[in-house]
Amino acid sequence: MRILILGAGGIGGYYGGRLVEAAKDSGIDVTFLVRKARAEQLARDGLVIESPFGNAAQPVNAVTSCEGLAPPDIILLTCKAYALDGALEAIAPCVGPDTVILPLLNGVAHFQILEQRFPDTVLWGGTAHIGVTMTPDGVIKHLNKLHVIMFGPRDGVESEAAAEFLAAFKSTPINARLSVNIVQDLWDKLVFLATLAGSTCLMRASIGAILETTDGRELILALLEECRTIAEAEGHAPDERRMLRYTEQLTEPGSPSTASMLRDIQRGSSTEAEHIIGDMVSRAETHQIATPVLRTAYTHLQAYEAGLA
Repeated sequence: MRILILGAGGIGGYYGGRLVEAAKDSGIDVTFLVRKARAEQLARDGLVIESPFGNAAQPVNAVTSCEGLAPPDIILLTCKAYALDGALEAIAPCVGPDTVILPLLNGVAHFQILEQRFPDTVLWGGTAHIGVTMTPDGVIKHLNKLHVIMFGPRDGVESEAAAEFLAAFKSTPINARLSVNIVQDLWDKLVFLATLAGSTCLMRASIGAILETTDGRELILALLEECRTIAEAEGHAPDERRMLRYTEQLTEPGSPSTASMLRDIQRGSSTEAEHIIGDMVSRAETHQIATPVLRTAYTHLQAYEAGLA
């Protein structure tokens, strides 16, 4: 199986690096499609991972264009949503008639963009649950013991290619799961993420710090309910068990949890505000759902992005 990974940052570098480690056992061929500076870094230092599950430093196959590459079986998209247009242009020459595209982007808004750009290509759904970042010198730092990847055909139909991709993770420490309802999994994550990002970005603080305020708990729970209501209107409400777990995670006293979107703000970077919070607001408007907390968080993020511009 030939796998092309768009990006070798935190997500792509970690999952791809673990697949490279296991390549001798799985028989897969992993190539990274990256920008020139990252390609030079990888050629000089290799792909370096620091993780509770073991460190790694290994040479990898990295290219800056698809020219001369055979069409891969799977293209793994690990870019941020705001870089999606450029990413699609980069992978377009690689997409063959039998290539599957597996995006690991947050949210669900990207599927419409992908379907318009590649109308005849099979698109799976996928989610990455991991705490990871890349340092300025290119080291992939795994921040905790969470490293789950869930994926599968969006129609839930069994796929030989999906089973083979799952098998590729067998010799890695990663918790890989083949989902029969990946669309619901995507919505479940979106409800949680929109709440986490909306609250921590709006307050510029961790969940624990927000909970120390007079009305912090009520604000978080109100935002969670707004997001759940939107998902329900879209036909993908999380079940009661999952909502209970989300409530516990988002109201845990002293929790240091923040969204990566807040870390983007703290670095002065662009964010996925439009792709996550903006998309939820748009869907709420379509269903005439009142979302005062979500809209306040969205306004805050829009103001931040306007300041960047």
